[in-house]
Amino acid sequence: MHAFERILLVGEETLELELRFAPIAWLEFWLNPRRLRGSDFLMRWSQGVWSEQRLLEAVNQSSSYFAIPYGPSGVAPTGDVRAFELYFERLEAAGLGKLKRPDLLIFPKSFQETANKLIENLGGLANLPFLPENEKQMQELLAGAIVAIECENSLWKAQQMPGYGSVLKPQKRLNGKLGLAKSAVVPTIIIKDEDRRPLLDWQHQNRLPIQIWHVFFDMSFGISLDRIEELISDGAILPSEQTFQAPSGATTTKRIYKVYYQYTYLVGRAGTEPTLRADYIVDKNGHILPFVRFSGGSLNIESGALEILDKLVLERS
Repeated sequence: MHAFERILLVGEETLELELRFAPIAWLEFWLNPRRLRGSDFLMRWSQGVWSEQRLLEAVNQSSSYFAIPYGPSGVAPTGDVRAFELYFERLEAAGLGKLKRPDLLIFPKSFQETANKLIENLGGLANLPFLPENEKQMQELLAGAIVAIECENSLWKAQQMPGYGSVLKPQKRLNGKLGLAKSAVVPTIIIKDEDRRPLLDWQHQNRLPIQIWHVFFDMSFGISLDRIEELISDGAILPSEQTFQAPSGATTTKRIYKVYYQYTYLVGRAGTEPTLRADYIVDKNGHILPFVRFSGGSLNIESGALEILDKLVLERS
């Protein structure tokens, strides 16, 4: 599957417009030359861009830390979906489409001037995914980081989910381990099984810990990749199957893990909510595809999350 499509995979149960209005003509929309089947994929792109920007801003507003986009989806153009797609075309042509790197890197503020010089020498942020990580200045950049962040997002208000505030209880299907009923609707941090090994390998090769930060509409939760592995190994979190659809219309079933937010820490709360505004793109044939664009809003980082970063600094020293 092309890298552009892999980034925009959407769970079938969230394809509201396609499931309800499958016959309408603009589902045959073409974009160089992939077919984007409904507004859901463009909204997924906009939501992903928005959520990473909120995390970047939240960290950068702290007095002790700053963050930079690092993975391909984070450094790709954010202004329009066409430029975003062309960036992944370039990655694919360079044979780097399957590259798996965390989305963000976080550094102490004291390293900011050095990081800026290294990034400039390396050709700018957008060039980082095209550079091997064993390159000297890439190694210097990574050595200055304290943690890497893999970003996820969900189109939910976490505090309004029916199971928010639930207490984990022993579950028969978990052999008595704490959990919730399978039907419970609660905030979870989601990781695809296919991403676990590449992220673990990256963490080991670069000797840099990875945290998963999952952004909801109103708040964000985090957990370390190592802690997720412990929960999976212990049988506290079981895999489930989810069907995803790509912009081309192709479907695929993937194994995923949903980690209850009760196992996580609070990264931040929304200061102001984003604006959801109508937007659209037009292809070369004049087809119009409307979608909802996320813009604005803010996330205030929690003291507990900063304490975790403080601890990581000590562990790296």
